[in-house]
Amino acid sequence: MSSFRAPVGWSRAARRLLVVPLSVLMAAGATDAAATAPAPAPAHEAETATPEGLRYDVSLRSDADGSHWAGRQRVSFGNASARPLREVYLRLWGNGEDKCGTAGTPRAVEVSRIDGGTAGRLTVDCTALRITLPKPLAHGERTDLSFDVSITVPQRNNRFGREGAFRFLGNALPVLAVHDAKGWHLDPYVSTGESFYALASDFHVRIDHPSALKVPATGRTWTSPGEPGRTVTHSVAHRVRDFAWAAGPFRTATDTSPGGVRVKSYWAPNTPAAGVRLNRKDGVAAVDRFGEEFGRYPYGEIDFVMTKDFGGGMEYPGLVMLGTTEEGSAVVHEVAHQWWYGIVGNDEYDAPWLDESFAQYANARFYGWDTRDCWSDVDWPSEHAAITNSMAYWSSHPGEYHLVYTAGPCALADLERTIGAGAMARLLKRYAHDHWYGVSTTADFKKAAQSVTGTDLASFWAKHRIR
Repeated sequence: MSSFRAPVGWSRAARRLLVVPLSVLMAAGATDAAATAPAPAPAHEAETATPEGLRYDVSLRSDADGSHWAGRQRVSFGNASARPLREVYLRLWGNGEDKCGTAGTPRAVEVSRIDGGTAGRLTVDCTALRITLPKPLAHGERTDLSFDVSITVPQRNNRFGREGAFRFLGNALPVLAVHDAKGWHLDPYVSTGESFYALASDFHVRIDHPSALKVPATGRTWTSPGEPGRTVTHSVAHRVRDFAWAAGPFRTATDTSPGGVRVKSYWAPNTPAAGVRLNRKDGVAAVDRFGEEFGRYPYGEIDFVMTKDFGGGMEYPGLVMLGTTEEGSAVVHEVAHQWWYGIVGNDEYDAPWLDESFAQYANARFYGWDTRDCWSDVDWPSEHAAITNSMAYWSSHPGEYHLVYTAGPCALADLERTIGAGAMARLLKRYAHDHWYGVSTTADFKKAAQSVTGTDLASFWAKHRIR
């Protein structure tokens, strides 16, 4: 996420909510807390979303500066559907910006030497690869795929890109697409926002790199010696929706929150020192604060990756990338995403408000912003605009996408006033508990909200265009 200029006429409260992601700006661990974490999502979700029980085992080796990575990846999975699973799809999101590339230029992410299935051709602008299984996978059965993977970091400052000597590898690792009641989710990549939809999975990742590079990564990490001049960073992450890492000559520091979460900070030397200090302070406070409000943070560790010119911020499970000024960054919003999208999952293409609006509402609560009048400033650009629109709509109306970050959290603040602060607190904690490690929808949230109040919320949803 990043800063965005407020439209003329917006109140101070609404302006303070205008914090939007990097993509908008461009377009206009094994856990020791598992025993105390809320119960997994209801079984009916697993019955309709598959492949499930995913485990990724990955071994990668980098070149001298982290610009190229190559290795082997294995994914094992089961079929939760009542119907046989005849194929799966790999999502190669790293190809999204450049699509299929140009003649003579390799695609950013390539897979080859596939075992356990037969590959078709790349589709959806080279972000989807169909793999036919040797035989249909029946309900409850498991199988695995393995393949070589080659990753070349693009020449752009982006969530999958670079800044000076630093490399960012968000959405670089191939992951399996989801099949649910709507069929296979093969939505296109969008730079305005996110397209991602994944089920909670386990990752065991081995990253071999020059010792001069520090490698923050999703999950609990530790290092061991490699070949002369090289280090191996190991990471284990349970029940996460994606895996991201970065590489570069970072400076580092480690804090432990009062609640016991290890917070590891990595920053480029030219990052403003005051901003680094503020990110560390607010980030540590936020991970405990949101743990109290929504359920204890279950992953044990979170990494902050900070550089001077990264355009905003981007969230991944256990790791966030932050463009940092003297005044800090969007660290609190990105920490809130650990719950809203990370733990409580959603289809980010179909319902981006379920993570962005909720994260920004949490951000406003953390800082104590006055949101009492922000809803009165909402000005709908057309009858088709709605908080709950999909990325298909926002991609064709990029100038309206700020509504997810302004009207969305303002609506949630208005819901708090409508049902009462106590009821709202109970709602969010119960809603998170009921969808912990699962996938939620707008209908799920509306049902949960209605369950905590005797007031009929039908007119509220209509007024706030929560459809």
